[in-house]
Formats: sequence, structure tokens, C-alpha cells
Amino acid sequence: MAEVITMPRLSDTMTEGKVAKWHKKVGDKVKEGDILAEIETDKAVQDFESEIEGTLLYVGVEEGGAAAVDSVLAIIGNEGEDVSGLTGGAAAPAAATEEKKSEEQPKAETAEPAATEVPAGVEVITMPRLSDTMTEGKVAKWHKNVGDTVKEGDLLAEIETDKAVQDFESEFNGVLLKQGVEEGGAAPVDSVLAIIGPAGTDISAVGAPKAAAQSAEKPAEQKAEVKTEEKVAPAANSSSSERVAISPLAKKMAQDKGVDINSVQGSGENGRIVKKDIENYQPAAKPAASAPAVSAAPAAVKFVQGEDTETQNSQVRNIIAKRLSESKFSAPHYYLMVEINMDKAIEARKEINSLPDTKISFNDMIIKATAIALRKHPQVNSSWAGDKIIHRGNINIGVAVAIPDGLVVPVLKNTDQMTYTQISASVKDMASRAKSKGLKANEMEGSTFSISNLGMFGIETFTSIINQPNSAILSVGAIIEKPIVKDGQIVVGNTMKLSLACDHRVVDGATGAQFLQTLRTYLESPLTLLL
Repeated sequence: MAEVITMPRLSDTMTEGKVAKWHKKVGDKVKEGDILAEIETDKAVQDFESEIEGTLLYVGVEEGGAAAVDSVLAIIGNEGEDVSGLTGGAAAPAAATEEKKSEEQPKAETAEPAATEVPAGVEVITMPRLSDTMTEGKVAKWHKNVGDTVKEGDLLAEIETDKAVQDFESEFNGVLLKQGVEEGGAAPVDSVLAIIGPAGTDISAVGAPKAAAQSAEKPAEQKAEVKTEEKVAPAANSSSSERVAISPLAKKMAQDKGVDINSVQGSGENGRIVKKDIENYQPAAKPAASAPAVSAAPAAVKFVQGEDTETQNSQVRNIIAKRLSESKFSAPHYYLMVEINMDKAIEARKEINSLPDTKISFNDMIIKATAIALRKHPQVNSSWAGDKIIHRGNINIGVAVAIPDGLVVPVLKNTDQMTYTQISASVKDMASRAKSKGLKANEMEGSTFSISNLGMFGIETFTSIINQPNSAILSVGAIIEKPIVKDGQIVVGNTMKLSLACDHRVVDGATGAQFLQTLRTYLESPLTLLL
């Protein structure tokens, strides 16, 4: 029986995949474990191996073409098997008549009602929405395999969202009949994650019509894609660096070393470039080959042509762009700036850090002072809700942390009740886990105020976009040693600039200014935090 292979989700941010290279053609024999194609995601090019054996009967995406995740990528079955019912007629033989196609169309349509029926006792589990920004989830690990008995409350899988990895428990009893997403793969929210039911239940029809319906929409185009694939494949390797047969690791090494992969001879299967080819590559060979051109036109070699490149946005980057755009375009921002004398704060930090097992940063002191100031100015700790303003009862400060994909904001719950050491330990722990995507979703939700600190990069002053639903965000600059006026005399002092971005719908100018005055008092006189 023919199997429909859909475009896999190879990363948590992948929404579509591009076929960089086909390793099998229509009519080729395919064994389990054979590399079927190289799929380019928004992050890398990965080998896609077949999990079934048979003959490649249909190719749904031409080499160099792209398709959405879960759309038909290929069909594998028995040699000569008719798969027109799975492709809407696109894979029918060239000699097929229009009458045959018209007969097959009703079959595909009438198959839908039967395929959508769920057998008695069977439960279809969909990909859960584990955070307010989640649109798709990645199965980091399966704790149950197909055929395993599952009880209510058993840990079924670990689901990775755009923010964190969370355990997902079963709510049903039965046997795991199907895994809708392979380990390491991803799927949109509400798509089939797993199917649980009585042992031996036939679930082959569950979820089948979706693939058939998608492929039935444009049968003519899919037929053309099959023909195009066979014509384009021979030239794909030499026409573009994107089509060169190369492993993901070798490609990354080549980028890091600045190696032109078009000039590398691959030693892997079918000339595929692997790790050792990049390691053993001798760049000296290239200048020698171009020596005649140098003597003929010596001026030409002085110019190296640059190459424009594109980087697909990650899921985290897309969410950052969406939420910050919504904030900037919907909330009327205004900015207040103040310069703080940090001399006493520096002395206080030295005394605190002289205590055993204690080490805090200036950022920890700023977080603590901000939390106490918010307690005195609750309007700044509020949110706009359309026809009302919500005054938050807890003071939960979000601390912006840079990660490779962009920015996340882990939240310190009840910050005003935390000590310096508790704040320091929590910030270090969450910042470390944020960079490895180890934060839980609930650790990045519920902030009432945010702080962004670029002082460690030497930035003296900057403004930030409000992290909604907050109504304000504090931007912290570097501590700068410079001349200041003190008691009528010019002396050397240490100053730091703060910038407060406010949502004018919630925080009026005077309210924001009063908050900054209080914060300034706490930082310039740290002992007042104890009062």
C-alpha cells in the first residue's frame, strides 16, 4: 500500500521547506534509511531519510522548489501501483485519458467522509497550545512508543515551543497507536500529535483526506513539477551553491572558514561534500589556477566581489517583530531620561560583596530599586485593557536577555519581596537557561514591568519599545566616570543614564517623572531601600 510522505517539520520555527536536492527519482527503489532528499529549512540543510521501503512513485515538490510543512512531498509504494487517488490524478500515467481522470475525481471526493470517521474508543490528541505566542510545537522527546500502553497522567512527550520545553501528559487510557510527529519534528497547534485507542484498532483512515485534498487542488501543476524535476536535476549541482550536495555540518564549517563549496571535491556518496573534505581543503590551489589571469589583468584580482545573502526569520524573530510592532504602533510612547550619580551605589555594592558567599551586580541593585519604586507608584505597574486599566497586584519584573535568535524576557515574580542574593541567583539561572531554550513558558509570562540593560556593552543611553501588556520599560546605560559638579566643585564622579519609555494611555508624564525621581533617590542613597 502506497504511503504519502509529507514535508517534514525539521525545526521548531519551520513553516515550509525547500528541496535542495533529490537523491531519488521517480521509479527508483527506496530502502528504509536511504537519503530521499536534502531539505532546506529556515535554519539549515538537513538530510531526509526514508522510513519505508518501496518504489518512489511520485514527487510532489521539484528540486529547488518549496512547499508548506505537511504538504505532499513524495509517495512511496509498490512498483506500478496506482497512486492517482492520493494525488488527485497528478501522478497518473501520461497515456491516461481525460475520462479516467474524471472517474478518479469522484473517488477522491467520496473517500473523504469515510476517512474522517474516528473508530470507537479512539482518541485523537492534537498539538497543544502551551503559551500565548505558540503557533507550533516541536516534539523534543517521545516517552511512549507506538504499541506502548498509556495511562491517564503518563508522560507522553516533551513539547518544545518557541520559548521553552514542557512535559505533556496523556489524559486518556489505551495503547499509543500512532505518533503524528516524529521525535525532533514539529507541527502546528491543533494538528494531530498522537492517536490513542484499543490495541489493534485500524486507524489508517484517520487524517488521510487532508493530504489527498491538498494534493487534489492543483493536479496539473504537480504533474508539471514531476517533469521539471527530472530536467533540472542534472544541472542543479553546478548552478548554485544552494544545490551543492553537502552535509549540514560541512556547510557550516565551510561558512566559518570562508571556503567556496563550489570548489570543493566531495568524497561522500555521489560526490557529496562531508566534514573531512572541508578539513582537508587546500585554498592555495585556487590562486595557482588563476595565475594566468593575474598576469593578463593584474588590477582585476584586487577586487573581491561580495555576495548578497538572505536569512529566513526564525519563529522567535517573527514573534519579536510582531509583538514589538503591535506595541510601537498601538501604544503612544514617550520617553523620560535622567542621569544618576552612582558613587554611593558603587560603595554599597563593594560592602555587600565583601560578605561571605555574596556577589551581586549593579543590574541586581537596579532591579531591586525599581521593584521598591513600583510599590510606591502603582500606576506605572498597570496595563491598558481597552476600556479599562488593570492595576497589577504583584510586582513582576521582566529582565530582557539576548539569545542567538533575538530576545526573551524571563520574569522575576514578586520581585519587591526578593533579597539582593535571590535576585542575583534568579537572574543568572534564567539568563543561562534562556540561551539554551531551557526556560518554561510560565517563566516568561506575567511581567508587569520590564528592564533592558545594555550598559555592559558600553551603551550610555538608549530607548526601548514597551513589552506589552506592560505600560513602561526602563533602559539602563553604562556607568561612566566623568567630571561632575559636587558641592560647587568639579570632581570626578560615576554617573549612569536611565531612560523610561511610557505608554501615555496609562502613565502620564508627571507620574512617570515621579517614579524616576523615587528610583533616583534609591540608587543615589542605597540605604533608603532599607526604610
